[in-house]
Amino acid sequence: MDTAVKQSPARADAKEPSGAYRNLVMATIGFALTFWAWNLIAPMSADYKDRLGLSSFQQSLLVAVPVLVGSLGRIPVGALTDKYGARLMFPLTSALTVVPVLLLIPAKDSYGAMLAVGFLLGLGGTTFAIGVPLVNSWFRPADRGLALGVFGMGMGGVALSGYFTPRIAKHGDNLPFLVVAGALVVYAALAAVQLNDRPGRQVPTDSLAQRLGAAGRLRVTWELSALYAIGFGGIVAFGVYLPTYLKTWYELSPTDAGTKAAGFALVTVVFRPIGGWLSDRVHPALVTSAALGFAALTAIVQAFDPELVPGGTIALLCMAAGLGTASGSVFALVSQVTPQAKVGSVTGIVGAMGGLGGFVPPLAMGAIYSAKDSYSIGFMLLSDLALAGCVYAYGRMRTIQRDA
Repeated sequence: MDTAVKQSPARADAKEPSGAYRNLVMATIGFALTFWAWNLIAPMSADYKDRLGLSSFQQSLLVAVPVLVGSLGRIPVGALTDKYGARLMFPLTSALTVVPVLLLIPAKDSYGAMLAVGFLLGLGGTTFAIGVPLVNSWFRPADRGLALGVFGMGMGGVALSGYFTPRIAKHGDNLPFLVVAGALVVYAALAAVQLNDRPGRQVPTDSLAQRLGAAGRLRVTWELSALYAIGFGGIVAFGVYLPTYLKTWYELSPTDAGTKAAGFALVTVVFRPIGGWLSDRVHPALVTSAALGFAALTAIVQAFDPELVPGGTIALLCMAAGLGTASGSVFALVSQVTPQAKVGSVTGIVGAMGGLGGFVPPLAMGAIYSAKDSYSIGFMLLSDLALAGCVYAYGRMRTIQRDA
C-alpha cells in the first residue's frame, strides 16, 4: 500500500476555508483553559490533605474523581457535539465549568463537599470531545493531522495548572479559583461570538443512544481506543505519578521533582503536533507504530534504573517524545477513518479510554513498588504494552485506507 499522501496540483494549492484557523485558535485556548480548571484540585491536594486530615487513599480519590468523570463524560459530550455543534457546546461547557470552580471555595473545608464538587469539575475535561470534531470539519484531510495536533497542545492546560495554581495560591487561598473562573467567563463570551461550525455540517437525526451504539459497534473505535490508552494514557499516568517516582526513587525534593515532571509534560505537548504533522506526510499508523516502538525501547532503558543525570533524564524525555507523538498520530488516524458525522461520538469513546488508561499504570507502579521495592517491573510492563501497540498499529491499522 502506498502510504504517502498523493495530491493533485489543485489540492496541493488549495487553502483552508475562511475561519479555519480562527476556530483552531479559539478551540485550543478553550481546551487549555478548561483543562486548567479540570486539574485545579491536584496541585493543591497536599494542602487539602493537611487541612482535612486525609489518608493517602482519600487524597488519591480526591484527585481521581474529576479525571475519571471528565474522561467518561467525553462519551456523551462527543455525541452531543455531533448533534448540536461546537458553537453551542464549547461556550456552554466552558460557562458551566465556572460553577464547580467557584464552588471549590466554600467546599474546601469539607471532604464530602470536595468530592461532590470534584465530580462536577469533571465537566472541564470533556471539551476534548468538542474540539476534535470542530477542528476535523474545518481542515482538509491533508492538513488535519497537524491541525488536530495543534489543538491537542491544549492538554498543556494541565501543566499550566500544576505550575501556576500553587504559585497564585500563595497570594490568596481563593485567588486561583477566581482567576480561572474569570478566564472561563471571558472565553465563553468570546467563543459564543468567534466559534463557528463548518457550513454544511452533517447533523445526525438519530438519538444519542443510537449514535453512541453505532460508534461503539465500529471495530476501529476500540482499536483506536486501545492505541490511545497506551499513548495518551501513558502521558496521564506519568503526569500523575512521575513526581512521586522521582521523589521516591531518586530522592529529589518536591520542587525539583515537580519541575522535572513539568519538563516531561512540556515535551509531550510539543511532540503531539509533530505526530500530527508527520501523519499528514506518511500513514498515521506508521507514525504511531514507530512512536510506540521508541517509547517501548526507552521504557526498557529506564527499567535498568540509570542515574538520573544524564541517563534517566534522557530516557524519560525520549519516552515523553514517543508518547506525545503517538497521541497526536492516533487522532490523525481517527480523523481519516471515521465518517464526519460520527467523529464526535468516536472521539468521545477514544478520548475516554485514553483518560481512563492513565489510571491503571500509577496504581500498578505503586503496588509493585510496595511489594518489590522496585519500579523496574512497572517499566517493563509499560514497554510490553507499547511494543504490543507498535506491532498492532503496523500490522493492522496501516491497511485502513485514508478518506478522500
